[in-house]
Amino acid sequence: MSGAGGGKRPPGGDSPPGPPEKKSKKEEKTTTTLIEPIRIAGVSSTEEMDMKVLQFKNKKLCERLEQRQAMEDELREKIEKLEKRQATDDTTLLIVNRYWSQLEENVRILRKRIEPDPPVVSTPAPPSATIPDQTPVEEDDTSPPPPPLSENAKGFLSTLEQSSEEELTLHLQDRMQFSKEAIACLVCVFDRLHRFEDDSQSDIINLNCTLLDENTRLRDLATLLQGRHHKMSMEYNELVDKVTSSETKVTEMETTVEDLQWDIEKLRNREQKLNKHLAEAMEQLKSGYSSTGSSGGLAGGQITLNIQKFESLNAELEHNQELANSRMAELEKLQVELQEAVRESEKLKMDLRNIPEEVVKETLEYKCLQSQFSLLYNESLGVKTQLDEARALLLTAKNAHLRQIEHMESDELSLQKKLRTEVIQLEDTLAQVRKEYEMLRIEFEQNLAANEQAGPINREMRHLISSLQNHNLQLKGDVQRYKRKLRETQLEINKLRCQSGDTGVLILEETTSDSIDVKKEEDEDQEEEEERRRELERQRAREREREREREAERERERERERERQRSDELKRKDSDTLKMLRVELKKAQESQKEMKLLLDMYKSAPKEQRDKVQLMAAERKSKAEVDELRMRVRELEERERKESKKLADEDALRKIRVAEETIEHLQKKLAATKQEEEALLSEMDVTGQAFEDMQEQNSRLLQQLREKDDANFKLMSERIKSNQIYKLLKEEKEELADQVLAFKTQVDAQLLVVQKLEEKEGVLQSTLAALEKELAVRTQALELNKRKAVEAAQLAEDLKVQLEHTQAKLKEIQVSVAENRTARERESSNLKRAQVCMHCECHSKPKALIGGCRSNILGILSLQEDLRGNNNENTIKSRLRGVSEKEREGEK
Repeated sequence: MSGAGGGKRPPGGDSPPGPPEKKSKKEEKTTTTLIEPIRIAGVSSTEEMDMKVLQFKNKKLCERLEQRQAMEDELREKIEKLEKRQATDDTTLLIVNRYWSQLEENVRILRKRIEPDPPVVSTPAPPSATIPDQTPVEEDDTSPPPPPLSENAKGFLSTLEQSSEEELTLHLQDRMQFSKEAIACLVCVFDRLHRFEDDSQSDIINLNCTLLDENTRLRDLATLLQGRHHKMSMEYNELVDKVTSSETKVTEMETTVEDLQWDIEKLRNREQKLNKHLAEAMEQLKSGYSSTGSSGGLAGGQITLNIQKFESLNAELEHNQELANSRMAELEKLQVELQEAVRESEKLKMDLRNIPEEVVKETLEYKCLQSQFSLLYNESLGVKTQLDEARALLLTAKNAHLRQIEHMESDELSLQKKLRTEVIQLEDTLAQVRKEYEMLRIEFEQNLAANEQAGPINREMRHLISSLQNHNLQLKGDVQRYKRKLRETQLEINKLRCQSGDTGVLILEETTSDSIDVKKEEDEDQEEEEERRRELERQRAREREREREREAERERERERERERQRSDELKRKDSDTLKMLRVELKKAQESQKEMKLLLDMYKSAPKEQRDKVQLMAAERKSKAEVDELRMRVRELEERERKESKKLADEDALRKIRVAEETIEHLQKKLAATKQEEEALLSEMDVTGQAFEDMQEQNSRLLQQLREKDDANFKLMSERIKSNQIYKLLKEEKEELADQVLAFKTQVDAQLLVVQKLEEKEGVLQSTLAALEKELAVRTQALELNKRKAVEAAQLAEDLKVQLEHTQAKLKEIQVSVAENRTARERESSNLKRAQVCMHCECHSKPKALIGGCRSNILGILSLQEDLRGNNNENTIKSRLRGVSEKEREGEK
């Protein structure tokens, strides 16, 4: 039916008298398309023959169209290949030209650098200057060239296309000569440079030898200096030991000096007390001479005894003085020794400040530290290298792992995209197959309905349409006859007007002017109406544009909402999407079925509707012509009235009567034509009603048949669809299972790779931890050695400070010793005075006072002996207690 409908449409769109032309065209087509003889089965009518012929024509046309499309596809592929080749050739030429120009510019720059004043070259310079205009633009395009070519590139390609082969060869030869000469100059310069390098290499070797000799000499000097430093370090250590011993001695001396100072202070206090007691005793003696004068003769023997004791005491005093002098000499000797020790300590300080490096370097500790430091330094370097290698390995492993993960993700995304595209393609193919199936089903139903019932109906409709067309042709012939008669009557009226003299001319002028005015007024009215229509159309167009804009905005909003819904739907499961797509497909299929049914309804009677349209158009044309004729008749009547007013002659009246008779005759004809038109219209209405009744009956029958066929076809289509869907689902399931297995294998392999990488990372991390621990231990050892060195330096500084402190203490001790000397000299002078006084007054003193003085003197002497010989506080305290007891007894 589609082929038949397509073959029947073109003649329907042409002029109405079409059946003979159709037959001629069909015969021409059959003669052109049918080349081979064809066997046709039994045919009942010419319409079936036409149908089969048209089907065969359609098949042949489809085959030719397919062949033509295949040829067009092949030619398009060839054209695309040639265009691609041309594009690649153009790009290669542009790249060659670009890099050649870059090479020429680089060669020029090198020549300018090497030769500031370039020599005159015999080769022509234009080849290098003709295309440099293109180089800057092409240098900018050294990056991957974009698809749109630049103007310079297009110019270059146009010059290549326009120029001949000889010009190109000459141009390229000139350019090659220039580049060859420039490169030859560069080669010469490089040869010179190589020669210069060969000459300079010998000088460099000699310098290297001299530097090696100097290096060996400096190494020997360094070893010597290291030996000296070791020696100096040994001496320094010895001096440090001496300083420590001297410092210990100084500390001991300081302690003894402090003890002596404390004892001296105590003795001074005691001496002051004894001096007080002596003064009191002397006063008592002076006062006692007067009181004891009477009893002097009784104790003569005792006085002699006391004198002997006094002499013995004097001897003891002298002995004690000698001991004191000897101890003073010892103290002076000690002071001299102290001064010598201070000098030695100062010398040692100076030596410590100016220790030679050889002594320090010769020490065992320095050598041990140096060896340890070198070992630790080498180990630290090795550990650093290992750390760097481990870090590099870690980084490479991490990068490889990340790359593998990225590749895996990209593969997953690509596979997901492929799956989605395949699913979409399968859905599209399903939809297309279903559409094709539905189209075939509908065509089958239409063919069945047409074959069963449309045959006799079509025959009757064709007979009706042919009769109506003949009737329309007759009406058109009548209309043309009336037009001819009108023209003849107009010519007769014009002749009559010409015969009626000047009056007629004036009347004609007036009538013509009136007709012109009427026409102008009509034209103006028509123009105004057209302007109004245009304004209305513009307003409607504006309203339509606004409505379209609103609809576009609504559609945009709907699209946004759809995009949002799509984004939400994509997040949902694939099963939901498939279900929704299936539901939408079903809805679309139902809507397509409805649309196809409507199309079938329209296709079922296209010729009859076209004939109706043609009849209606002919009726409108005839009505318009009748209206025009009526307007002309009215105009003529108006003119005649005007003429009847103006014309008073009999000739004019006769002519008017003749014209009136003609008008009456024409009016009778118009009435007849109107009656005929009314009869035709009534016949058309009757035929239209009959046609509508037939269409209603046909539609009812078609609906009944469709309902019956729909039930059967629905069952069949559902069964076929279910089978197809089951097969497709099976295939999809198998494909998805294969893809899942492939994904699982890929994931397992990637997991194994990841596990291996993790194991490697664990091993590397353990090695890194061990290396870091070793580094920490070695850094701790280095820090300990550094601390030891710092502590040694601090000890040296502390020793220096202690030496200065001891020197200050020695000075203080010297001052205190000098003060003690002066105090002892005073004490000795006081003792001498006391002895003289005792020697002078011994004869007049009583025995009791002599005993007290004797006890006091003995206590003083014992205290002096304790001060000189003993440093113990207990002995001094016991002596003082004894002296105090003796004083108490003497007082008693």
